[in-house]
Amino acid sequence: MVTGTRVATDPWQQHADAVARLAASYDAIPAGAPVRLAKTTTNLFRVRSASTAPGLDVSGLTGVIEVDPVTRTAEVQGMCTYEDLVDATLPHGLVPLVVPQLRTITLGGAVTGLGIESTSFRSGLPHESVLEMDVFTGAGEVVTTRPGDDLFDAFPNSYGSLGYATRLRISLEEVPPYVALRHVRFDDAGLLAKTIEAVTASGTYDGERVDGLDGVAFEPGELYLTLARWTDEPGPVSDYAGQQVFFRSLQHREHDLLTIHDYLWRWDTDWFWCSGAFGAQHPVVRRLWPRRLRRSDVYMRLLALDRRFDVADRLDRRAGRPMRERVVQDVEVPVERLPEFLAWFDAEIGMRPVWVCPLVSRGTAGGRGWTAYPLEPGETYVNVGF
Repeated sequence: MVTGTRVATDPWQQHADAVARLAASYDAIPAGAPVRLAKTTTNLFRVRSASTAPGLDVSGLTGVIEVDPVTRTAEVQGMCTYEDLVDATLPHGLVPLVVPQLRTITLGGAVTGLGIESTSFRSGLPHESVLEMDVFTGAGEVVTTRPGDDLFDAFPNSYGSLGYATRLRISLEEVPPYVALRHVRFDDAGLLAKTIEAVTASGTYDGERVDGLDGVAFEPGELYLTLARWTDEPGPVSDYAGQQVFFRSLQHREHDLLTIHDYLWRWDTDWFWCSGAFGAQHPVVRRLWPRRLRRSDVYMRLLALDRRFDVADRLDRRAGRPMRERVVQDVEVPVERLPEFLAWFDAEIGMRPVWVCPLVSRGTAGGRGWTAYPLEPGETYVNVGF
């Protein structure tokens, strides 16, 4: 006779058990002690303070509960990464409406801390495709909230201050196997901004449908928009998880073809262009660097080691150089002020390249802006990442 604890096999029961463990871990935290997630990784670009305090057990909240191809929806746990989420939906020919650029961003993190990608000019931000969510609050209770509820409308950009999402029901969209890319060069930021406005308004460029829109500003006179079009048409596809670097391809080819999977993670392999700080873009180093380790979360761990042991600062001091500030930041700029912002940024900061990604917020169910992130619904903004 075998005895022991029976492991639930039903995904919904597994989820219920995970929420129960989360609640028990919350109850075990001493009164007055700080509350934190018991996780060691982050996609926030800031130093995580060391803590020995007990954390919330979210270990069972990392998966996809259910994908419904008929309604094009998915029931997803809050700590599920977009990599795992896409792996669950893509076999059905479906993906979330907005898939942030880095594989290990979690759905709950993108909703409470915001996320963006090239489909944001037509699909808004990740929280705007959430149909319902369960939030574990500071009262130790799970509250189900929907668009139009005060908690739902205040949750985006609240960074855990209102609670943690344990379950989210999200909308999905149908996608074909391939993405055709066109890289268009501009030598004037004003023309680039006007083109963004035109594409956002019409959903087309040169008579072709645009499904994804983002770009890179390399220099004041060298700016590119990448226009992505979902397609069933096969052909030779590029592999930017291999020896080639995606952001450099914008400068060298006008047209390209990727699988939908590789398009979604085109920025993750080199952490946009930040992998260059570790030598991962050097041809020799790249050949020696295992393909499975060319990922943003690996670079993040290397960055954490650098911060822990002050490697870069020690090298700068030894070379007599001033210590460098590490900056990774995104700001939202109204599209009509993008040329002004880039001119100021070039003159005062001078960091290059710069990522540009248009977005149009859908707003709340009541047509208002989101409480903690008050973008004007229907207006075009450009996320500038540097």
